Amino acid sequence: MKKASFSAYLSTFILCALFWILLTGSFDKEELIAGAGVSLIAAVFSAKSIMNDHPFWLWNPARMFPMLFYCLVIFPWELIKANFDVALRALNPRLPINPGIVKVPVGLRSDYGKTMLSDSITLTPGTITMEMTEEDGQNYFYIHWIDVKETDSEKAGDAIKGTLEKWVRRIWK
Repeated sequence: MKKASFSAYLSTFILCALFWILLTGSFDKEELIAGAGVSLIAAVFSAKSIMNDHPFWLWNPARMFPMLFYCLVIFPWELIKANFDVALRALNPRLPINPGIVKVPVGLRSDYGKTMLSDSITLTPGTITMEMTEEDGQNYFYIHWIDVKETDSEKAGDAIKGTLEKWVRRIWK
C-alpha cells in the first residue's frame, strides 16, 4: 500500500478540525484542543484512504464553492422534499406506497462522486442505495424506492436523483 504524503495528513487534519468546529460550534480553548487531538488521530489513521491521491482537492475554489452550495442548499432542499413526501405517506393511508428496487444508471466515474451520490440518495427518506455495479462500462445503482413511479431506468433515475447527480459531477469533475 502506498504511504500517505505529508500534504495528505495535513489536508485530512485541517478538514477534520474544521468539521469538529462545525459540529461543536465552539471556539473554547478546551474544545479546540480536544478537536485538534481527535483530528490528529483521524488524520493518522485515514489520510491514506481519504486524501492520498489528491490531498488539496477540496481547497480548490472550483470544487470548494460547489461543495458548499451542495451541502448547504441543494442537498438540504432535496432532504426536506423527501421528508415531506414520506411524512405525507405515513399520515395519509390513501397515498400510494409501491415499494420496489430499481436499476438506475449513473454517469459519474469518480469513486468519491459515486459514493457521495449514493450516500445522498440513502440519506433522503424513501430511498436506499443497495448496490453499486458496473456493467459494460456503465455504472448503475440498485435503489430501493418507497413508491416506484417509473420502471424505465432513465426515468426512474431522473425522479430519484433529481439535480443531485449534476451537482456531484460539478464537484468531482
